[in-house]
Amino acid sequence: MSEPVYELLRSARRTLALEVARDGRVLVRAPMGLSQKRIDDFVSRHAGWIEEHQAIQRRRREARPEPTAAEREDCIRRAKECLPERVAHYSQIMGLYPTGITITGAEKRFGSCSGKNRICFSWRLMRYPEEAVDYVVVHELAHIRHKDHSKAFYACIEEILPDWRERRKLLRE
Repeated sequence: MSEPVYELLRSARRTLALEVARDGRVLVRAPMGLSQKRIDDFVSRHAGWIEEHQAIQRRRREARPEPTAAEREDCIRRAKECLPERVAHYSQIMGLYPTGITITGAEKRFGSCSGKNRICFSWRLMRYPEEAVDYVVVHELAHIRHKDHSKAFYACIEEILPDWRERRKLLRE
């Protein structure tokens, strides 16, 4: 096994962290003053983990290649049509109403809920089954009541979608 090539990002953090990006690049986040030797040793010790996660990312890219410009535009159009309707539907059921909805191009998150209860969805969500879309909608609405991922948060989701675990798995395939 050869030494992994990596991109080093230094900051005011206290710990070392590894990430394998979607494109397979290895990112190492390190504290400003940490020696290069300590960083290289850390990367060497995690070479197996890196290789495994690069393979996972390769499979993900093959299973869901980046959309063409036309596919992207279609996803954005469908997101603008579909997501406000789904949010309205589940808001009525849950009694939880966002202050607004935004469609973004986020690559790492399908949805988010701000502290002011504004919900953002990635247009990329439209590439997944309807059951998965509804899970993300309910998940983000639940954040209006619970700003964390506590047991109470998941209980709120389970009231609406008892099969939420299966729906969430659809997002990871």
